[in-house]
Amino acid sequence: MTQVTQLSTGTWQISHPFLGEEGIVGSYLVAGNGEVAIVDPGPGSMVDSLLAAIREAGFEPQDVTHILATHVHLDHAGNAGTLARLMPEATVYAHSKGALHLLDTTKVVASASRIFGERMKLLWGEIEPVPQDRLRVIERGDIIPVAGRRLEVHYTPGHAVHHVTYFDAHSGEAFVGDVAGARLQGIDYVRPPTPPPDLDLEAWSESMQLVKRLHPDVIYLGHFGGYSDINPLFAELRERLYAWGDIVLAAMREGKQEAEIIDLLIEKTRPELLRAAGGDARALDRYEIATNYPMTVQGYMRYWRKKHPERLE
Repeated sequence: MTQVTQLSTGTWQISHPFLGEEGIVGSYLVAGNGEVAIVDPGPGSMVDSLLAAIREAGFEPQDVTHILATHVHLDHAGNAGTLARLMPEATVYAHSKGALHLLDTTKVVASASRIFGERMKLLWGEIEPVPQDRLRVIERGDIIPVAGRRLEVHYTPGHAVHHVTYFDAHSGEAFVGDVAGARLQGIDYVRPPTPPPDLDLEAWSESMQLVKRLHPDVIYLGHFGGYSDINPLFAELRERLYAWGDIVLAAMREGKQEAEIIDLLIEKTRPELLRAAGGDARALDRYEIATNYPMTVQGYMRYWRKKHPERLE
């Protein structure tokens, strides 16, 4: 069952029952002045969940006027095309470097199918294109007036080249997608989500600094929830982001193959998470749903080969 929590005046958090687990994949609903916006609507497998959540918050799906993607990865915006069909008044917003993948989903579907195989439909459901006349391309510095707010668009690459953060300077709320990593509620541990193909550690560090300079009162993560004490979170994420990268780099320099590196990273990092979770082994599985080790390693390996091939010599 979908869980809906009101966070502040006009802002709700939606927890999708992704793979039967709550509190891992989230969307946010913003409403006011006769408009309703959904930030990071989620995967195609969670369309029914999202529609139910909108109703639980007191609105109808037909009321939605804005669909805002922090980035176009399938867990954040895979259902955008389906929602555009179901929500005739809604416009979809995405950064220029990701918008093409919403208009033409062929490459995304092909790439994801190679990775996920027979689990593709279970995880991501239907992936429909967004009609061109329903898509608004955004860039850094844009202002989106919605629901009585002025959402600032800040370009925050690193996790993905098409990643943005939406910031409401009046309320102090920042919708940060995956820039702040994956930190599940109730566990003092932030994990770096580093999928291919766009991982860029330097850009990610700059994006974290940018968000900190905004001085938000609260940041809303895709995985998962709101956090106010952001400086320790970002410090922990940055340290772990580079530490994990160093583990992968050292293994690559030793000539280890991808499967060996995955096993090595698990061996070196899972004990720390288990300690943070108070020995609860279920936390390991929940974090793996949020951001899994194979894609983490694939992202780092591509980063080192693409950005710093000299470090592999």
